[in-house]
Amino acid sequence: MALILAVDDSASLRQMVCFTLKSAGHQVIEAIDGVDALERLGDRQVDLVLTDQNMPRMDGLTLVAQLRGKPGYQRTPILMLTTESSDAMKQAGRAAGATGWMVKPFDPVKLLNVIAKVLPQPAGATHG
Repeated sequence: MALILAVDDSASLRQMVCFTLKSAGHQVIEAIDGVDALERLGDRQVDLVLTDQNMPRMDGLTLVAQLRGKPGYQRTPILMLTTESSDAMKQAGRAAGATGWMVKPFDPVKLLNVIAKVLPQPAGATHG
């Protein structure tokens, strides 16, 4: 079980992401854009961040860069879930510190598999 921050300005996409994550046993904090995400986080630490790129007020790449500058977020997995699929945008994501990139529309099973791969494993956890 992980605490995941899901950031997207599309309410319907947030609903689908939240349903997918919660059905896998994760807890979710929802935010509508980067500014909202930072406000909702406050000093809390999440296990993973899932963010869109194109949002009002603060886009995904700016959010990634801001999070990487926060104490405790240097190694937190941050996945971009966006319609952007250009190599240039993916390179910009890596440069900002994004862990991975998924293109919308997303496959719930694939999303959960990627999350399982990048989430830090608890000490003593076994891979079965």
